[in-house]
Amino acid sequence: MMAKNAKIVIVGCGISGVAAAHRLIKAGYQHVRILEATGRAGGRIKTGRLGDNVVEIGANWIHGPSEENPVFCLARQYGLLDPEALTSENQSVDIGGHPLWVPNVFVSSGRKLNPEDVSPALEIFADLLNEGSEFQNQKGEPFASVGEFIRSEVKKRTAENWKDVDPAVRSLRLCAISNMLKVECCVNGTHSMDDVGLGAFGQYKTLPGLDCTFPGGFEGLVKKLMSELPDDVVTYNRPVRCVHWNDTERGENQVAVECRDGEKMLADHVIVTVPLGYLKKECSSLFQPPLPLHKLHSIQRLGFGTNNKIFVEFDEPWWDADCEVIYLLWEDEEAVMDQVSDVQKSWIKKLFGFTVLKPTERYGHVLCGWIAGHESEHMETLSEQEVADAVTQLIRRFTGNPVITPRRVLRSQWFSDPWTCGSYSYLRKGCSEQDLDNMMEPLPPRGSKSQPLQVLFAGEATHPCFFSTVHGALLTGRREADRLISHYSSTSPLEVPKSKL
Repeated sequence: MMAKNAKIVIVGCGISGVAAAHRLIKAGYQHVRILEATGRAGGRIKTGRLGDNVVEIGANWIHGPSEENPVFCLARQYGLLDPEALTSENQSVDIGGHPLWVPNVFVSSGRKLNPEDVSPALEIFADLLNEGSEFQNQKGEPFASVGEFIRSEVKKRTAENWKDVDPAVRSLRLCAISNMLKVECCVNGTHSMDDVGLGAFGQYKTLPGLDCTFPGGFEGLVKKLMSELPDDVVTYNRPVRCVHWNDTERGENQVAVECRDGEKMLADHVIVTVPLGYLKKECSSLFQPPLPLHKLHSIQRLGFGTNNKIFVEFDEPWWDADCEVIYLLWEDEEAVMDQVSDVQKSWIKKLFGFTVLKPTERYGHVLCGWIAGHESEHMETLSEQEVADAVTQLIRRFTGNPVITPRRVLRSQWFSDPWTCGSYSYLRKGCSEQDLDNMMEPLPPRGSKSQPLQVLFAGEATHPCFFSTVHGALLTGRREADRLISHYSSTSPLEVPKSKL
């Protein structure tokens, strides 16, 4: 069959589905169709408004805006970035995934600390994170999870290094380490760092460049990419019920995609780009015959958690002009913990603090609170007013100012979104690189005598080292498009060269 006549259906119009369609259509494929369950493109890229301000409900930053990052390259090409994000200095700064933000630190008794009061704790924590990522591919990591490793090492190192420190200061520093664990829960999209596998922690790779945002919103990138696709490529509000592959009964090589409204369409290839959270929930009914066991097991083994945002707007700032992040330290958390004992009563304690939306001229006085895990999922079940009240009480308590009142509050709800069921993937305890390989393996599996490449898989959870990122998602869409292009353009093996990853 001529390549341009191949019928290709892409399930999901997030950035990976859009990137796959883009690549295929550019290569001359004429029968490419995207089926999107919702009424919009972009998936977990979702820009909203808080009053007059543009805010990111979903993806927030370009992580590692440098030449190796395709999201940065496209954003630059489309003219979507501030001039400072384009400087060579900005691209060459290597922050290792953790920006060095100027902090304000408040404690639960209503005091503002000097950052120096807790900086030894933040230094120890940063060192431990770096060490934790070095166990990758070594045999015999000392603990199953990152959380257990950090707690054990903190105990040892503080006993050695802080033995002459005033007990109150020591206690405060340990509370700061609890706070940093909560920060890491948000970074990893997990309930607790006790769920994140230590052996695979170093599998995630960062790119150089100082993380930057889109002044007009991340969705601007999606709109630009969509404008380059033919108008009729995407069908919205068309969820897929089942992908019927390897249909030996019908004796056909084609895949039948059955939509929830009963429509069935035949395709030569289907690229599935749905989030891992949705896959975990629906994979038993989404594929017929069922997925091979090794693939099913990897879907279940990989982690997929919730990280939500709570945007809060004020008439006046109560933080310093140069402040970029606000940490809230609870003074009863010296036990080094990142989860609360009573989720319903104390969920707000999981919120580590706020990032400050900059520049002020653009955003006014807006903070973005971050909260991960089961506490975050519980927050989604509350009314907007209940969330606003809880955040108001929290800020009044920590600042010691009883009259601070937010002007507006807006929160994300990724866990209860039926098409995502959470935020993004991480490597859970017991996971390895093999699970990511299994995620991206097409169907039928290697060694099968059936027609190859019937079902392909893309999305952030299928990237071997950029999982959980927009650039990872985009690269996987391109990877699967390239896999099909190379299948039709040569008789060489069907594997995509490693350089495409």
